[in-house]
Amino acid sequence: MNDPIGDMLTRIRNASMRGKSTVSTPASKLRGWVLDVLADEGYIRGYESSADERGHPTLEISLKYYEGAPVIREVKRVSKPGRRVYMGVKDIPQVRQGLGVSIVSTPKGVMSDASARSQNVGGEVLCTVF
Repeated sequence: MNDPIGDMLTRIRNASMRGKSTVSTPASKLRGWVLDVLADEGYIRGYESSADERGHPTLEISLKYYEGAPVIREVKRVSKPGRRVYMGVKDIPQVRQGLGVSIVSTPKGVMSDASARSQNVGGEVLCTVF
């Protein structure tokens, strides 16, 4: 697999369009940090670490719905393995005039665009969520 974050975001997008309550993805530290930001911003209920039938670590993600519609309407991968996108703190994009969130990997950790601006750090823009 070339793009583990893109794979996880696609699994979340597909499961939410189908109305699933949970979705599983292989576990990694970066995926967990991205899910922490999504949970803090209120886009998912949370996630749990578990193991599949072969003993490989997985993450079980609990999706969130509001009045039958998925909370995550749109999720886009910005920085891809073929083209990394780095931005300074002044250039980090606002998603839908601040209604959405950009997830940024900074030297101080993976965080939302608002917390990156408040801590005055830039970094790699992983994805945008609305």
